[in-house]
Amino acid sequence: MKRKWNVSMLLFVLLFAYAGEAAFAKEKELPQLAENAASAILIERDTGEVLFEKDSDNMLPPASMTKIMTMLLIMEAIEEGTIKYEDMVIVSENAASMGGSQVFLEPGEEMSVDDLLKAIAIASGNDAAVAMAEHIGGTEQEFVKMMNAKAAELGLENTQFQNPNGLPEADHYSSAHDLAVMAKELLKYENITSYTGIYEDYLRKGTDKEFWLVNTNKLVKFYPGVDGLKTGFTQEAKYGLTATAEKNGMRVIAVVMGAKTPKERNATITNMLDYSYSHYSTERLHERGDLIGEVPVIKGKDRHVQAITPEPVSLLLKKGTKLEEIETKIELFENVEAPITKGDTVGQLIIVRDGETLSRTDLVAAEDVENASWWTLFKRMLSSFAGK
Repeated sequence: MKRKWNVSMLLFVLLFAYAGEAAFAKEKELPQLAENAASAILIERDTGEVLFEKDSDNMLPPASMTKIMTMLLIMEAIEEGTIKYEDMVIVSENAASMGGSQVFLEPGEEMSVDDLLKAIAIASGNDAAVAMAEHIGGTEQEFVKMMNAKAAELGLENTQFQNPNGLPEADHYSSAHDLAVMAKELLKYENITSYTGIYEDYLRKGTDKEFWLVNTNKLVKFYPGVDGLKTGFTQEAKYGLTATAEKNGMRVIAVVMGAKTPKERNATITNMLDYSYSHYSTERLHERGDLIGEVPVIKGKDRHVQAITPEPVSLLLKKGTKLEEIETKIELFENVEAPITKGDTVGQLIIVRDGETLSRTDLVAAEDVENASWWTLFKRMLSSFAGK
């Protein structure tokens, strides 16, 4: 694949807020938002910009916030078509044996991916997490390898998993920063909040084994805009929460680890969310999946592949600042060689102000492109000789 860049477009996009310091730089003096937490971080979801942090790289036990990675791999598998929401999963003895938070799955019981995802997202079911891990990975151990591979792919330097549910185990750790990155990646799949944002629901509804699910994240009910993501608690980890909220088109992610009580945990998250919405706003430039351009394909069944945004693209604006111009630069590969897999990088979308790059977003292939058959290549050659 050739990696030369081609500047295909330079557009005026909008007026950008700025005065004094850059809006994207962290404030020199941040308020004390997480005094009662061991570690914390607050980011804007689309840009990934850090709005506040406290010891965010410290390696700590994540408890059930581990399930953010588990849900990410579930959503990826659904996106790729390897599993479907309606697929039935057979619960193993191993999955049914999990202690802690559970939905009391029984060995041999069948439950849909849809219901198991509810059990994980709402009730933090350890048994449901292992059932899904085995369904996707074949074994729990193979799924854990997938979790760690994904962590490496995301560049998470302070994370290592030993299980898919967060039950205490040696060398099982993460950090507030890494959990925020996982949450950012999970939120690419917008349907996930239709699970994590549910406050109460039922499993096996209408049967004699009906089970009431109540969200362990009480902010879903009590803080407007909160629709996820995952709580965590063990004696070692204390109380943690990776929360996300969306207001006025701006989505933020707040992570707290090591709070002493659930009240302190929720109060800290609330303060962080209040801070973000009182000091910042965002301007959405592109939605996930927006078509940005096309890239020529060498020896492909199709001659071109569409370049799309893999996630929303936004600008983070600090409130109370002046306006000035920004530009969007789209740089596409000159060509790519088949075969191409959906999601392969084929260019970049760059936000620029006064020659300074504010953000870069990879543009990806919208679909697979297979190798062209010899007959297709032969016909193309004849057409080129004929001047067509």
